[in-house]
Amino acid sequence: MAFTEITYDEHGHVGVISLNRPEARNALTYTTYAELERAVRDTTARCLIITGVDPAFCSGDDVKQILSKTGDAPAGDRPALTPRLTPAADALLHTNVPVIAAVNGAAVGWGMELALMADIRIASEKAKFGELFVKRGINCDAPGFGRLAQIVGREAASELLFTGRIINGDEARQLRLVSRVVPHEDLMHTAMELAQEIANNPPLAVQRLKEGMRRTLDPDWHELGAWVTQSLIELFQTKDHREGVASFMEKRAPVFTGE
Repeated sequence: MAFTEITYDEHGHVGVISLNRPEARNALTYTTYAELERAVRDTTARCLIITGVDPAFCSGDDVKQILSKTGDAPAGDRPALTPRLTPAADALLHTNVPVIAAVNGAAVGWGMELALMADIRIASEKAKFGELFVKRGINCDAPGFGRLAQIVGREAASELLFTGRIINGDEARQLRLVSRVVPHEDLMHTAMELAQEIANNPPLAVQRLKEGMRRTLDPDWHELGAWVTQSLIELFQTKDHREGVASFMEKRAPVFTGE
């Protein structure tokens, strides 16, 4: 598989997807989203590891390309949103291939959503996590609603979502957001050992186990995704969203008005 903003490598039965825009802290563009979706849908691996090229795991959406394209931007700047589950999220949430997130640095915004979509999260000591959407005047994607509270509990999830606070790996471990925190240099070795242990098991049985977990624990992702996108369509039109983006770009404190 040929890509420009991610890399994909296979080690035996383990596939490794690496977000590869280190100069932008692996911020996501429309191309990155499309390549991530294709890598997940097309993989023949028995287990996937998702990580980022240092220094970050994923810093979320590329503000200049995606979040700054507000409702009053010139026509054609932002692809038309339709109420549906994000295609990359659709691929990750419905694959029966086990996914391990090897979080090597900041996992914030949609980077946090990406980590939540993994079945298992392993963090390096440099990892940071944050649901920053509220700071931009918008809501999170479906995994923030459908997975975060399930993992850390409703109260802790509410605090993370409502404040947009960033936590480190040790705090994430205390909340059981990650299974373990390891030295940075040991991260990929630890993730690969676990992935290989999973991949060495009967693949059809592993796939049924993952499907059973999804059937038991997950919401209707398509219904939730449609609601999320409709909410984003409305919030993208607000003054508070424009202020959240402008204040970030101008490196100043935002002033929100509820408009």
